Amino acid sequence: MYSRQWILYSLIRVGVFAAALALLVLVGVNVLIAAVAAAVIGFCVSYIFLRGPRNAVAKSIVELRTKKDRDDDNDLENDVLDRLEGERLDGDGGRKG
Repeated sequence: MYSRQWILYSLIRVGVFAAALALLVLVGVNVLIAAVAAAVIGFCVSYIFLRGPRNAVAKSIVELRTKKDRDDDNDLENDVLDRLEGERLDGDGGRKG
């Protein structure tokens, strides 16, 4: 479900960019300038007209990040990483003795 929203939103944004780039190149604008202009056009079009898909993708990201059961051993992994980070910051390079 989430990947469908992301793919749809990404394809629409890439399509807007590609259409703007093709149009600008066909008109005779330098390719580099056309690419920058197409990126700006794509951003503006997606910001103005793609509010629904953008909000759906943002909501799915929030749901994935706040989901509690992402991984059964999340706490264990985080504890190990925190301990290793603490050892590295102590300056001993993780060496004991």
